[in-house]
Amino acid sequence: MGHLRTSVWGPAEFVGLPPWWLVGEGLLAGLLGAAAIIGPTLYGAWTGRPALADGESGLVCAAALALYVALTGAGRALVGIVALLGVCLALQTPQAAAGVVLAERGRVQSVVVTSVDEGRLPDGVHERYLCTVTDADGIPLKVRIWRGCGRATRPGDALSVRYDPEGRVRPRGVRTGDAAPRPLRDLAPWTATLVTSSLVAVVRSFRLSGPPAPANRDVTRRRGHPTVAEPDGAAGTFGVAGTEVPVGTPSAETPGGGVRTTMGTPD
Repeated sequence: MGHLRTSVWGPAEFVGLPPWWLVGEGLLAGLLGAAAIIGPTLYGAWTGRPALADGESGLVCAAALALYVALTGAGRALVGIVALLGVCLALQTPQAAAGVVLAERGRVQSVVVTSVDEGRLPDGVHERYLCTVTDADGIPLKVRIWRGCGRATRPGDALSVRYDPEGRVRPRGVRTGDAAPRPLRDLAPWTATLVTSSLVAVVRSFRLSGPPAPANRDVTRRRGHPTVAEPDGAAGTFGVAGTEVPVGTPSAETPGGGVRTTMGTPD
């Protein structure tokens, strides 16, 4: 069970609070990942680069963040959560980036409704009306407007739309009485959740124990004979003419009070 829990949720081999540097690494990874997902898409929408504004670069950055978390040794479940949240944030960012452009430099103009189509949201329950409109010169807009278009809207009615003078993002309808748009506010929950999950994944990847090191064996040489050091309290033996004699057994006194050790003699 311990191995399964480690592989799914990460080892988290620390006692008490995690090390401060580990928390910093998790926060930094989450913040940099979220910035890498949002930043290029916002830049692409502002400068009119579709390759960045479509959010594809955000998907690449989300995959890179998930790969980094996996390389730290995080659990598989947490790696999957980080990857899923990163993809969700990358898919939500293009609409928010277009809203930022319209909120910063967009202008409001009046358009005329030419037709109204009834539709439904993906949930199949709530209705949505789509209005085809033309500008003051009678030129139809390339997109249909749903903000401000309702059941009571009829052809010939006037609607307000917000458009980009540089034409880099699509125009949007403006509802009467709406407050100033705050498009980045919609990304705040996704960003906070992604940063939190990255923090948890990195913190739980902490591992104290490493792979077991091979046992060291001291090899010594005694008078040209290689022997393996024995544990404390154990005595090696050398065969002498078919008889085992403990190493270090005193056999005869030597001049000066020394001890001469009996060694085995070759056959």
